[in-house]
Amino acid sequence: MSWVAAVARLRARREPGVLVTVATVRGHAPRRAGAKLVVGRTETWGSIGGGNIEAVAIDRARELCGTADQEPEMMEFALNDKVTGPHGVQCCGGAVTLLLEPLPVVRAVAVFGVGHVGLELARILARQNLDLYLIDTRPDMLTDERLGVLADAMAQIHVRHTPLLPEEVLAELPAGTHVLIMTHDHAEDAALCDAALRTAGLGSIGLIGSSAKWARFRQRLANEGGHDAAGIDRIKTPIGITGITGKEPATIAVSVAADLLRAFEQEREREREQDRDPRREQDRGQDREPAVPYAIAGGA
Repeated sequence: MSWVAAVARLRARREPGVLVTVATVRGHAPRRAGAKLVVGRTETWGSIGGGNIEAVAIDRARELCGTADQEPEMMEFALNDKVTGPHGVQCCGGAVTLLLEPLPVVRAVAVFGVGHVGLELARILARQNLDLYLIDTRPDMLTDERLGVLADAMAQIHVRHTPLLPEEVLAELPAGTHVLIMTHDHAEDAALCDAALRTAGLGSIGLIGSSAKWARFRQRLANEGGHDAAGIDRIKTPIGITGITGKEPATIAVSVAADLLRAFEQEREREREQDRDPRREQDRGQDREPAVPYAIAGGA
């Protein structure tokens, strides 16, 4: 399998990984510059030469997979019999520099309702590296011609036409998916809000609409849905940046996208704080190998 296909497989699985590349070679080495290895949690694809270099790189790559603050790193190896690594000696006589590039699991966003605002929002979010789910009960909202504006998207687009029960898609979404509810039908919106609160593992839940609409929804969610106040408060409405009051679809979409990107940053900072927790560092340090004779330079 090519390294490109391996990276695509990790993304499809929503599994973190690391792309390891032989960046420079001086003297004799197992592989030439440009050789690549893809490291997943339990599998690897490709090779950078085997032996101590590859084993140490795999160990470090899997450490990176378990951290929130993932930045590229450089690793330098001297290949001589005076350097002993945790996996043995490699004495080709040269020196090798590796570049480790983390492949984090991307954020996922589901937009229920691809009308005027939904399509404008999709156009903005499609420029981000994420998994974007577009769901609508109306087939004419999801035609190839209409969605052609997303053809050059960086995001991976997943289109779902659900003519009867769009809320069934919620159970199919990846863990942590951020949900935005903006369909053409208030009854459909209400059903989605109820189902979203009953679906474990979702990220944020946002609902487009006025304060009057939300007041009616809150009452229904409590009285008919049986949800408590804390659960109902998981739904954010109105969505978007406070202070941006324009009603044009593109203006609303920009506001909603900016608010969502801000939520991503806040989520990432919480993950970093958890990763810096001394208790996690202590757990991670247990059974760790002794210091390895290579240099690491971050932020490559």
